[in-house]
Amino acid sequence: MRLGPYTLDNNLLLAPMAGVTDKTFRQLCKKHGAGLAVSEMVASDPVLWGTKKSQLRLNHYEDESPRAVQIVGADPQAMANAAQHNADIGAQIIDINMGCPARKVCNVFSGSALMQDETLVTKILNSVVDAVDIPVTLKIRTGWNERNKNAVKIAQIAEDSGIQMLTVHGRTRACGFKGEAEYQTIKDVKQNVAIPVIANGDITTPEKAVYVLHATGADGIMLGRVALGNPWIFNEINYFLKTGARLSRPTVEQVRQVVLQHLNGLYDLYGEYIGVRVARKHVAWYSKYLENGDALRGKVNKTESIKRQLFAVENYFSAINDGEVLAA
Repeated sequence: MRLGPYTLDNNLLLAPMAGVTDKTFRQLCKKHGAGLAVSEMVASDPVLWGTKKSQLRLNHYEDESPRAVQIVGADPQAMANAAQHNADIGAQIIDINMGCPARKVCNVFSGSALMQDETLVTKILNSVVDAVDIPVTLKIRTGWNERNKNAVKIAQIAEDSGIQMLTVHGRTRACGFKGEAEYQTIKDVKQNVAIPVIANGDITTPEKAVYVLHATGADGIMLGRVALGNPWIFNEINYFLKTGARLSRPTVEQVRQVVLQHLNGLYDLYGEYIGVRVARKHVAWYSKYLENGDALRGKVNKTESIKRQLFAVENYFSAINDGEVLAA
């Protein structure tokens, strides 16, 4: 799959998720089969660019290419400046967030709230595309609510503005993450534009991935919450798409190695105090797939140091037998 001058390894993308898709998690998902991993969203307000949170969100690993950074905001010139700034410090793809349903984002007319104003959408997309000489992509929802589904119109604006790839989450902003994603709107978008369209929403198994690709005609799929504690999902879907067969789930030893690699990456990125706390939520996600995972989660949540956290993880894995441990 091509995006501008870049050839992606495959058509499976990791969704940008605030507080999750940091350098360590992106690297892990790329290693396990993601064709592209997009960073956490970065605000277009330059006052925030120097904060520790923003600096961490812009922290890429050396082998991460292409480097995709998502920006969020509502002012065309500020978004253009943010795109240029990120391109100057190493971004190779700029992704524009018009899909986030979070109240604090929509309350400042950013994220999916922008879909209510097609004129402003046009101005933002034109400004960003004109500001940089690297590919610009866009993520949207199906619309603001069930009565106002305008994804097709936004997609056509995006194509006319020079957007090179469009991701559509199969819910409106009003839906949040509740209910089931619908794919007819994504199919309608695909049939009305020539640029690559990526389907997003409720893709949780290899079989569902095949269904969504066929149902929408999309060029690829984006995975979000299903990858939490489950970075292997990318390889599993890739394998299924190629062979029609299920790839074996990881063994205890394979899971142990990945969990420890993930935790050590978090400690290196955030330092001990924050790293230990960020690690807790990731261990909680891994534990959902693990035998007696609640015991692991309970131990890790009580730790306050790297040494004790790693000790708890090692003890857990030493106490269970090797074999398949992740739930299908």
